[in-house]
Amino acid sequence: MTSHDAPPRRARDVRELALAFLRLGTTAFGGPVAHIAMMEQEFVRRRAWLSREEFLDLVGAAVLIPGPSSTELAIYLGYRRAGWRGLLVAGFCFILPAALMVTAVAWAYVRYGQLPAVSGMLYGVKPVIIAIVAQALLVFGRTAVRSAWLAAIGIAAAFASALGVSPVLVLFAAGAVCAAARAHPGRRMAAWIGPAPLGASAVLAAPAGLLKLFLVFLKVGALVFGSGYVLLAFLRGDLVEGTHWLTEPQLIDAVAVGQFTPGPVFTTATFIGYIVAGVPGALVATIGIFLPSFLLVAVSGPLIPRVRRSRIAGAFLDGVSVAAVALMGVAGVQLGRAAIVDVPTALIAAASAGGLCRWRVNSAWFVLGGGLLGALFHGLR
Repeated sequence: MTSHDAPPRRARDVRELALAFLRLGTTAFGGPVAHIAMMEQEFVRRRAWLSREEFLDLVGAAVLIPGPSSTELAIYLGYRRAGWRGLLVAGFCFILPAALMVTAVAWAYVRYGQLPAVSGMLYGVKPVIIAIVAQALLVFGRTAVRSAWLAAIGIAAAFASALGVSPVLVLFAAGAVCAAARAHPGRRMAAWIGPAPLGASAVLAAPAGLLKLFLVFLKVGALVFGSGYVLLAFLRGDLVEGTHWLTEPQLIDAVAVGQFTPGPVFTTATFIGYIVAGVPGALVATIGIFLPSFLLVAVSGPLIPRVRRSRIAGAFLDGVSVAAVALMGVAGVQLGRAAIVDVPTALIAAASAGGLCRWRVNSAWFVLGGGLLGALFHGLR
């Protein structure tokens, strides 16, 4: 490729990233585990932009830093494909559809005092998500578990996660054990990982300054590891008990909106920002909670290939990768129990798994089909 070809190639990559992540941000239901599975299908299997090993390295890095892991994975993928422009475009396009949808839901919530009914659609979408996650786990498992030693690390990580050990502790412990074993190849270390609505339009008790709102969500985005449930604990302390900007029922509704809309779960911040200060509040809160993710990826993204080239640091990444697969497996089992609840949902999950294995079709079509079937089944009850 000549130097004259590089700018058009990079511009094409940025356009492809924008379209891919706009679509994912519109159709990626199911939380971070499902988002990661859909990104693997899109960028590893369909587009072959990077290998499974490279993808798992990025997954491990995204889980290790604070903030929304699937959004950070999107930002890593953008940087890997198209540099700094790709970093910005991938993250922005993954967040934007969810932020717009959540803002619309927040407007309806403020106007009518309750959340819109979406139970029928989600009834069908959830089992499709389980099928997507299961397929991704099979693929990841073949890539990450390259020896009996790594299999043992993965089993220990899954067991620790099931006992409730912090995901970050599980990942660091798995990486440290593998790095120590690589540094001392004559020994294999045993991996011991211990358990370590009310009317929404009511006047709020305290006036909300936009700067303070931004700083609250900037702190959350910089410190929170884990799922939307961890986010709930942070937000309760700051917004219900601290500033009294929200009531308990409003906070629970906000987290529910982040769960049932596609894209990043952290768009809960968009909903809260709108409730507190309208459209400016939604914008400020969204920027605040996601800004640390862009900064953290910008700092760490260039380092990941260098880390992989190091013998001991590469072993650390091997441990983190297999532990990340184990954590996804535990989360997938938990999601499956909540999603596959009767014969229709079991049939939707089985049909989706068969279709995903048989055809290289974008998983968004299965999500759409599951939503339509779910609405149909739900309406016949």
